[in-house]
Amino acid sequence: MSDQQEIEEADNTDVEVVEPSSFKLVITLGIAGLLAGIVLVGTYIYTIPLIEANRAEALQSAIFKVLSDCDTFEEFSLIDGQLKSTSGEEQGGDNEAKKIFMGYNANKEFIGFAIPGSEPGFQDIIGVIYGYDPSNEIIVGFEVLESKETPGLGDKIFKDAAFQENFKALRTDPNIQMVKNGKKANANEVEAITGATISSKAVVRLLNKSMIEWKSAIADYIESNNLEVSTTE
Repeated sequence: MSDQQEIEEADNTDVEVVEPSSFKLVITLGIAGLLAGIVLVGTYIYTIPLIEANRAEALQSAIFKVLSDCDTFEEFSLIDGQLKSTSGEEQGGDNEAKKIFMGYNANKEFIGFAIPGSEPGFQDIIGVIYGYDPSNEIIVGFEVLESKETPGLGDKIFKDAAFQENFKALRTDPNIQMVKNGKKANANEVEAITGATISSKAVVRLLNKSMIEWKSAIADYIESNNLEVSTTE
């Protein structure tokens, strides 16, 4: 046999490639997926307490902002149409019950309620908390807790100082009304943000819905406990 023939025979010899079986591929992918799932679940379990702690801290800070003289507060839930104190209760109770917060000044005098609420906006749910003086039926403070509204437009609901001024002494009776910027003539009116009408309407709608939900229960609680709102001169 010539050298040329030997070379050709060697070139024609196929090297057998052993491919992994489908079963091994499935097992490998399954293990990889399991490990990825464990990492994701572990990360979630680790971060949830941190997220909840940050939310609780942000909420507490907002309560002190919307009730300017607030020194301490007490948590209340709306249960069967009545306000019931839930401060000091262990976690894991009725988490579905809606909550508000009764504020007290440094002298332990009642100064009003901080009321959370939410409503769909232009991009997503807008979450807020506002201060309410039930004696005068006015909103005395307003803070946005959560918003994904359009940067430069809808996000002015918490960035625009002029819009925030609407909530320093906003009457809730009659119902809150939205008016064009610069057209406010009554104490129950909110001036809309130019270019962010949908976000402005969402805030007004939220406040009116919240008042319908809470005002009666608050009034009943105040009457039954002979409370008066302390005002700072």
